[in-house]
Amino acid sequence: MKKKLTALLLVAVCSLSLAGCKDKTDMSAAARGLKEESIVYIDDGAVALAGSIQSAEMTEAEAARAEELRAIATAALDLANAQREAAGLSALSWSTDLESCAQIRAIEIVSTFSHTRPNGSDWYTVNSDLLWGENLAKGYKTAESLVEAWMASPTHAANILDSSYTTCGIAVYEVDGKLYFAQEFGY
Repeated sequence: MKKKLTALLLVAVCSLSLAGCKDKTDMSAAARGLKEESIVYIDDGAVALAGSIQSAEMTEAEAARAEELRAIATAALDLANAQREAAGLSALSWSTDLESCAQIRAIEIVSTFSHTRPNGSDWYTVNSDLLWGENLAKGYKTAESLVEAWMASPTHAANILDSSYTTCGIAVYEVDGKLYFAQEFGY
């Protein structure tokens, strides 16, 4: 009886903590196993949109905003690495390849907030040779609030604290003042 009460209490606490996260923003996490087949599906249109990281076609104001958004992304990685260090894990290295994949995913979640891509394929098919874990979020304003929310969610924290991941790329995409985040993990 004591075990059932403890389990019920634990479920209630977890549910309430996740419900608290959902009130402010939306988040989602995914990971995949090593036995899945290798698939690379990069939509040429999505690659062109990935220039929102930085591109020669941007105006000076757009390039400045892209730099501000990238600063949020790199600050989020620093905060995630602080969490890993506190857990006795090695830091994740920044990967520009994963950052490019993350930018595609950040753009895609504007229309479909899901680990399923708008074309119906799985999230990791942006580049299945690189993508092994993914955290998504929207609506946060700062790196601190984003990482705090990810760490409060068991599935997001599990990705951040997965000792097998060694690389990470984070992208932030902005639409009408709302920020969309994709954090991609690799080996």
